[in-house]
Formats: sequence, C-alpha cells, structure tokens
Amino acid sequence: MKIINEIKETLKDAGSTTLTLLKILIPVSIIVKILSELGAIEIIGNYLSHAMGIVGLPGEFGLVWATAMLTNIYGAIVVLFTLSLTSSYTVAQVTVLGVMMLLAHTLPVEARIAQKAGVKLWFTLSLRILGAIAFGYVLNIIFSSFELFQNKSYMIWQTDIINPTLAQWILDQIKYYIIIFFIILSLVTLMRILQKTGAIDRLNNFLKPGLEFLGMSKNAAPMTIIGMTLGLAYGGGLIIREAKSKALSKKDTFLSLSLMGLSHSLIEDTLLILSIGATIFAVLIGRVLFTIMIISILIKFINNLSKKTFEKYFVN
Repeated sequence: MKIINEIKETLKDAGSTTLTLLKILIPVSIIVKILSELGAIEIIGNYLSHAMGIVGLPGEFGLVWATAMLTNIYGAIVVLFTLSLTSSYTVAQVTVLGVMMLLAHTLPVEARIAQKAGVKLWFTLSLRILGAIAFGYVLNIIFSSFELFQNKSYMIWQTDIINPTLAQWILDQIKYYIIIFFIILSLVTLMRILQKTGAIDRLNNFLKPGLEFLGMSKNAAPMTIIGMTLGLAYGGGLIIREAKSKALSKKDTFLSLSLMGLSHSLIEDTLLILSIGATIFAVLIGRVLFTIMIISILIKFINNLSKKTFEKYFVN
C-alpha cells in the first residue's frame, strides 16, 4: 500500500507540474505560431539586422536570432542552414551568434515560466536580451582583437527544410507535451528517491559553499541543477511548484531563475550550437563564467536594495 501511495503521489505531482507548464506552453505556442504565420519574425529580424553590427555580425543574422528568441534554437538553426547555402561564415561569427541564441531563446515560453515562478517579466527579458548582446559584444572584441577563430565554420547539423502543415504542427506540439510529462515524471520520481535516500541533503551540503557564494541557500540546489543541465522548462516547472509551496524564499527563486536564464540546458543546447560550427570555449566555458560574473554583480545590487524595493520591482 505504501508503494502504491507513493506512485499515486508521484503521478499527482508530475501531473500537476505538467498542467502548470501546459497552461503556459499551449497559449504561448499558439500566439507565436500566429505571429510566425503573419510574418512577425521576419519583421523583428529586419529591425535586429541593424543591431547585428554592434556585435560584429552580418545583418542577415538578425533573422536567425529573432527566430531563436520567438521560437527555439532548432528553428533558428534551420534559418542559419538556409543562409549557409549561399554564404560562408567564420567560426568567430557563428560563435557570437551561438552564444546570443543560448542566452536569449524561446523567450515567450521561458520568460512566462520565470514570471509564473515569481520573477518580473521585464527583468527576465532584460537580463537575457541585454545579457546576450553584452556577451556577444565582449566576444566579438576578443575575437577581432586577437584574430581568433577567423577560419571558416562548417555545420555538422543538417536538416530537410520544411514548412509543416497546421495538422503536422499540432501533432508535433502534442508529441512535445507528452514528452514533457514523461520527463517531469522521471524528474519528480528521481527527486523523491533522492529525498528518501538522503542524497538530496548530501548534494545540498556539497553544493552549499558554491551556492552561498552565488547568494542562494542550499534548498535551491536540486532545481537549479536540473534547470542548468536539462533546461529551464523542466527546472522552472519544479521551481514553480517549490515557490508555491514556499519551500524557496523569493530571493532564492529570483537568483535561481536568473542563473538558469543565462545558463540552462548546458548539455543539449551546447551540443546544438557546437553542431553549427561554434567553439566550445565560448559556448560552454565562457557562458558559465559570464553567468557567474553577472549573478555576482546582481547579488551585490539586490543586497543594497531594501526588501520592499526588491519585492516591488523584481519579484511577483
């Protein structure tokens, strides 16, 4: 009976967490699809093309980044692949574009998840978009000053460029939602096992010094690690649950989601960007170091704010 009750509770938690995410994913996905069909991504891409010069990139990369921000990295890579059929780019250019895509992608969904968990929407969007531009600018200065990675890039990633029908798009979305449920079910199950065996406490104690350096308590460790390794949707989903249960303080939630916003899905997304010809030194190592630096600055900033000011302007 105890095992059956545990299974029921696990399924209930997984279902509740998935439902919370679906309430965000479904309407946002529909809105983005409509905007895409109306040509909004191309319009935004045209505006961004003028800003690409700031980070040393060709104007057509504006469309790639716009696609990443509004849809996902996969969609952006399809656009980049199309451009690469008629143009060639250096490893430095692709790397700068890649890190900007990593820091700012799938914003309608991921920013809404952060908002649902308790972080103001304006802050998440500002952190990720301005952070992407700042990191891209710094990398461009370094690459151009020392003439690094100026050789031609080669895309490993290949795709058949297709425009799915509405029926195919709906079917793909349903498959995606089912996959999300099973991933969350696996994560919730793993979390329960780790809690029962005491592994969570040992992990928290092991990570406590690093988290304290970043201004977070050890309670934020499990969800932050999940978000950083697997993705913001999964880690964010668990943080929404923890935030609702008051297991995390507002400061922990804020810092954890800020950290995950800049460095999440370090496995899948990193491999995706490496597949378009970027260098791992900036895509992984540089990204993590940049995140630590930004979070350190952010901690000093919010520590100088009163609790009332912090909660009024930065958290819900």
